[in-house]
Amino acid sequence: MSDIASQRPQRDGLPLIRIYYDARCPVCRRERARYERLSRQDANVEWWDATDNAEHLAARGIGLKQALLSLHVETAQGQIREGMPAYRLLLARIPGLAWLGWLITRPLIEPVLTRVYDAWVRRRLCRDGRL
Repeated sequence: MSDIASQRPQRDGLPLIRIYYDARCPVCRRERARYERLSRQDANVEWWDATDNAEHLAARGIGLKQALLSLHVETAQGQIREGMPAYRLLLARIPGLAWLGWLITRPLIEPVLTRVYDAWVRRRLCRDGRL
């Protein structure tokens, strides 16, 4: 696994994280814009389209289908987080939203949110003919 922190300097003491998302999804693009606006783009986050970076993901053991079905975050140490734990890492970068990241990964909440999110993503990808 690569050390992505060596590829770009840290800002504000935050190590770089890389978000793999579905750039063909209008909702995903809006959410990205919202996160960028809320963080004032100082979160030291890189946004990578999963489709355009399928080979890069495959080298990390993540197939394109898997990447499209769930948010993935790569830490500066090269570790991959998926699903609600990935959202927790992202939300921790947004001023005032770290509590929400903590909340969505609570034992009683995370499984419910995961099922709802997974069902929504599957419906969207099937409707778009991508699954």
